Amino acid sequence: MTDFPSFPRHFVFGAATAAYQIEGAVREGGRGDSIWDTFVRLPGRVDGGDSGDTACDHYHRHAEDIALLKELGVDSYRFSIAWPRVQPTGTGPANPAGLDFYARLVDRLLEAGVEPAVTLYHWDLPQALEDRGGWRNRDTALRFAEYASVVAEALADRVPRWITLNEPWCSAFLGYANGHHAPGAREGTPALAAAHHLLVGHGHAMGALRAAGVREAGITLNPDHVTPATPGPEDTAAALRAETQRNLVWTEPLLAGRYPESEEDTWGELITRQTFRRPGDLELISAPMDFLGINYYTPAVVRDAPHREPDPRLRTADDNRFAAVGMPGVRHTAMDWPVAPHTLHALLVSLRDRYGDALPPIHITENGSAEHDEPAPDGTVHDTDRISYLDGHLRAVAAALADGVDVRGYYVWSLLDNFEWAHGYSKRFGIVHVDYATQRRTPKDSYHWYRRLIAARR
Repeated sequence: MTDFPSFPRHFVFGAATAAYQIEGAVREGGRGDSIWDTFVRLPGRVDGGDSGDTACDHYHRHAEDIALLKELGVDSYRFSIAWPRVQPTGTGPANPAGLDFYARLVDRLLEAGVEPAVTLYHWDLPQALEDRGGWRNRDTALRFAEYASVVAEALADRVPRWITLNEPWCSAFLGYANGHHAPGAREGTPALAAAHHLLVGHGHAMGALRAAGVREAGITLNPDHVTPATPGPEDTAAALRAETQRNLVWTEPLLAGRYPESEEDTWGELITRQTFRRPGDLELISAPMDFLGINYYTPAVVRDAPHREPDPRLRTADDNRFAAVGMPGVRHTAMDWPVAPHTLHALLVSLRDRYGDALPPIHITENGSAEHDEPAPDGTVHDTDRISYLDGHLRAVAAALADGVDVRGYYVWSLLDNFEWAHGYSKRFGIVHVDYATQRRTPKDSYHWYRRLIAARR
């Protein structure tokens, strides 16, 4: 495929990873336990009983991975800092060995001509903070700001782009509402408190990053493009509840300085009787950002549905009276996610239309697909479905740019096959194949396609 979508020369192309998914070395360099180190040892929580103990061994092999980035020709590499590697218990002075690892990573990226982009929190909360309540506890937001200060003081002079949180929806609702992710809790109002405190933590961290003099700072969300299964009033109302739970709980406070008008219909008494919000929170949360990160993979089509959870106290993430329906006639990835690239264009335009001048420039901070790809007998990996997926979504980004949406960059997920959270090692998102037994890296056809696309921009 040589007919590439067109992007302006200043457009940023990158690749993304996350600490727990690739680093390994969980017992080295003074690193403390995270909630994922605890979660993976709970029976039945992760496919195959897998863990991130070794992952891609990036902690020891990062020079090899930086060489892959240099050959790929990306402008930027988005990676996350493991909070328990820097502060083993989530508070107190920095662990020098932990900070030194990231300082060396940043210096080697710059030597390779690749701009570092740091995510401060990609789900690996120090277990010691979870033992004190985790994100249910407002104090965790303050500890997060202290951690942001520690990291920024060490790296702000060399890292231009900073992301406070990655996909807080997953942290709050997969972690505290339905238990699919660490810490594995199934709760009601405490999950909503976690969502709010994540936003409070973002606000405090933005202040810390500003004080450290960083050039660009923002947050990464994973909003859905939500459509009702039918145009009827029941499904339309269900779609609004879905959009509230997935999107508006984040975008309204961040970009409009308000809570969603539809939250009472979505959560009922769980939100109307909340006590975790305080005066001044919205002002803190809605402080201006330099960019908004968007992670996008697949759309959501929903219909009206009755409550499934018999206990009203637990109706937070999976029981807001909507249910997903399929998308017939489109290809599905190895995650069984429908592939509909046009919905990324529609999402970007809808954000622009809803928030207007309050919407900062956008970076697509993750986009990619898990596919059933394995090395051929000659060692090559022919992942044509992934190339088709990436091509379609990059064309959707280009169309949004043509329609006036201010999109500044795109990061493919992921550079490497890696530990895919509750799916363990059963799903492969990388444009580089990793043989987990030998740690051999093999660039897939999608890697070479992406390299050609980057080189062809004009």
